[in-house]
Amino acid sequence: MSTDHKINLFAVGDPKIKTLHITWFAFFLTFVVWFNHAPLLVFMKEAFDMTSQQVKALMILNVALTIPARIVIGILVDKFGPRKIYSGLLIISSVLCLAFAFAQTYEQLAIMRFLMGFVGAGFVIGIRMVGEWFPHKSVGIAEGIYGGWGNFGSAAAAMSLPTLALIYGGEDGWRYALATTGVVAGLYGIFYYWVARNTPKGSTYFKPKKSGGLEVTSWKDFYMYLLMNIPMYVALVVLAWKLSPAGVGLLTETAMYGIWIVLAVLYVYQTSQIWKVNKDHLRSGVSELEKYEFKQVAILDWSYFVTFGSELAVVSMLPLFFLETFEGLDPVKAGLLASGFAFMNLVARPTGGWFSDKFGRRKALMILIGGLAVGYFVLSQIDSGWWIPAAVLATMACSFFVQAGEGAVFAIVPLIRRRMTGQIAGMAGAYGNVGAVTYLTILSFVEYSTFFMIIGASAAIVFFIAMMLNEPKGKISEVLPDGTVEMIDVG
Repeated sequence: MSTDHKINLFAVGDPKIKTLHITWFAFFLTFVVWFNHAPLLVFMKEAFDMTSQQVKALMILNVALTIPARIVIGILVDKFGPRKIYSGLLIISSVLCLAFAFAQTYEQLAIMRFLMGFVGAGFVIGIRMVGEWFPHKSVGIAEGIYGGWGNFGSAAAAMSLPTLALIYGGEDGWRYALATTGVVAGLYGIFYYWVARNTPKGSTYFKPKKSGGLEVTSWKDFYMYLLMNIPMYVALVVLAWKLSPAGVGLLTETAMYGIWIVLAVLYVYQTSQIWKVNKDHLRSGVSELEKYEFKQVAILDWSYFVTFGSELAVVSMLPLFFLETFEGLDPVKAGLLASGFAFMNLVARPTGGWFSDKFGRRKALMILIGGLAVGYFVLSQIDSGWWIPAAVLATMACSFFVQAGEGAVFAIVPLIRRRMTGQIAGMAGAYGNVGAVTYLTILSFVEYSTFFMIIGASAAIVFFIAMMLNEPKGKISEVLPDGTVEMIDVG
């Protein structure tokens, strides 16, 4: 194996390794804050005398804002740089977290949980930062370490916060545990601004020529881009419906229709912004040097839909699946058995990135998504007659392909168009949430076995879509502020 594919994580004197460590920990903290409510719901349910429908509403609200937030954060990070945006996101999230921790009514709790979905966009920022610091031959494993170790924040919150609440003690111990995560995130936001740098010394930070949407380089890509935005709005329409009287009942029917109208207006506005960004260069023509194919972005979007989308959906239902499938399990044991799915993030996502660096972008993505499809088909066969350890091993094997697939997706994202990495990452990340909403909605209508079968079938479709991915090779061009062109090696 070439040394270009190796990363010495202990070489903290190396500026790029230092940047990787401080950035994955920033992402880790965003996941701790984003999922800090989950292990403490039992305390909140008692404090606010919540119904099971109100608890479900909090879970839905937690992911609702993340879809548009990832798009917006992607635009901001490309324009202002990851250092400022990560610091700002952590500090703002700290304030929202404190407000959530000390909410006095369920309505306040619900509003703050909705706003805290904003912190889920933190992932996008580090993708651009890591992409700036690592060469193409090792960017996959670097992005995998960033994503996998950062995602572990949700598991860390689940393991530590109930104990922290008990240490604080009293009726409000859970509030202080939540508040602690917010304070740590805010302080780290200040630290990150102080120590992080957008690019290595002497490198240029490329920015989009215009903000408001991705630059595309052909009319066909322009229409495909508009079409690819629709599923994100449909997911938000579904979320509003799930919060209406037809779902958990947090919104009135009138409010639901009002949200739908607002979403329609937002889509029209976003379309106008995309047109504003692209109209001039599409009319005048784009040089061959600057062209790229938007289908590359679309393929990564759908790949993240089935990888991260299925992970979010499965993690939320797996404890209940084990509890209802196998007699004699209590909720604690079911939760422990299901936790293996999330724990695989620590090794699987970096492995997927390394696999992409070593064996090729398209081949790695296809193999991992193919393995994911097979894994879910196997899970669809699990029933009460299975040996429990075999069911757990099948679950962990499937989760390896799921999370390695995520690593392979984001090994490619920084190689498409450097100055738009944040926006491309934001769109792919949003599609992960769209996948979660889609799969969880399907789960509300079907049995567990059918649910796994549907995920497997959708992954099989994406496997064939991934065949159309163009392997990033050679160099991509980026235009410097003074108009000169710099070529960046991508393969």
